Amino acid sequence: MNPSASLPNKPLSWTGGLSFAAAAVVSFHLAYQFAICHWCIGLFLYCLFRLAGLATARQARWFGMAIGLAAYAPHLAFFWTLFGGGAIALWCVLSFWLALFLTAGRACLLRFGPVNWAVAAPFLWTGLEYFRSELYYLRFTWLNAGYVFSNSPALPFLAGFGVYGIGFLLMAWAAFVGVAARLSKAGRLAGGVALAGVSTLPLWLPAAAGPAGKVIHVAGVQLDGSSPMQTRSALDMLLKKFPGTDLFVLSEYAFLGPVPPEIRGWCKERGQWLAAGGEEVISPTQYYNTAFVVGPDGAIAFQQAKCVPVQFMKDGLPAREQRAWDSPWGKLGFGICYDASYTRVTDKLIGLGAQALIFPTMDSADWGRGEHELHSRIGPMRAAEYQVPVFRLCNTGISQTVDAHGRVTASAPFPGLGAMLSARLELPARGRMPPDRGPACLAAAATAGLMLSLIFDAVRRRRRSK
Repeated sequence: MNPSASLPNKPLSWTGGLSFAAAAVVSFHLAYQFAICHWCIGLFLYCLFRLAGLATARQARWFGMAIGLAAYAPHLAFFWTLFGGGAIALWCVLSFWLALFLTAGRACLLRFGPVNWAVAAPFLWTGLEYFRSELYYLRFTWLNAGYVFSNSPALPFLAGFGVYGIGFLLMAWAAFVGVAARLSKAGRLAGGVALAGVSTLPLWLPAAAGPAGKVIHVAGVQLDGSSPMQTRSALDMLLKKFPGTDLFVLSEYAFLGPVPPEIRGWCKERGQWLAAGGEEVISPTQYYNTAFVVGPDGAIAFQQAKCVPVQFMKDGLPAREQRAWDSPWGKLGFGICYDASYTRVTDKLIGLGAQALIFPTMDSADWGRGEHELHSRIGPMRAAEYQVPVFRLCNTGISQTVDAHGRVTASAPFPGLGAMLSARLELPARGRMPPDRGPACLAAAATAGLMLSLIFDAVRRRRRSK
């Protein structure tokens, strides 16, 4: 039996599949590489939607893997520096999710028809994107569809959907365009009006509470591998340059161990607050990667461990709990480096009342500019989603200050050792929670149910054919 005989439309030829695959790869790179091409991510999703029409499931799997490797691996070349040959396996894991989307999409097209596949596509896309980003051990959020817009003028509006909501909306439009020719005039009109209405959702959502009237002046300096005395000297220069600073910030792993006595002494002598990354050692082999806050008395006033240590790297144990710091200026939330990438971490901080987010970060210089630029997309998205300011301080760049609309107001360069950054953070009364979090989780659950249903149906069909 011809495996493509039961497709509800003529299957894509190899030539057609290669054309859509090439267009998908090119549009993905254009979207992530050039600000003027951000909306090309919609073409990427449209191509994936159309590729569900491939003749066989095997073609769907291999086309998905090939597109994933061609689209993702160049942006993640720094994986080779971090993991050596293991990078190939990680590139394949990330590409697997595109292969799964195309394979499941083809099964949906076979079982439900093109119109119902168009309805299912945004839910399937969002469910898979949320699961691979947030819910399993190898979770990795970078290169999601939504992060394309992190440096776009449209970010303040689009972030109202949430980072996963952006992907859902764009796939919904892509699917609508892909199936529009099969709809009646009334169907096209109804679908277009419905999608246009959903696209205005951020206009109707309540904004974050207005300014609380509190302002905190924050400053940081990019240091890497400095001794305590060198760090003291750098802090003195930072204080001299920004004398009105309320809170000084150093990067993740500013100290290998707890905050040294020389630095706590500096805080006491100068009467200053300092937040810096270090290690809370709990045994000769175990520790928590921690952000410490030292008060003007030289004592530790607050500390927060990293919630999501980097997989396959020596990065400490996951935090036992999350807390927001009730500072003299308002509640501040600390996310250490990779933590900022995960909505389940930052959502908790906003839920605890954080009015600003501070991300001490370590991005090694030898990972390359591409890694630093990719990582720098996270802060603006979080600021715009929650409508709270963000201060992100790295050891070797790219440090950022981001206002509550997601606009980068200042940055320190890569590699930029010794570069200084200062910000005036206006604290809102409270942040807002994006509307996509619950629906994205439900989409993941629905996708799991759909997968089980498709597998059961495939097994049943195979038994009948025998």
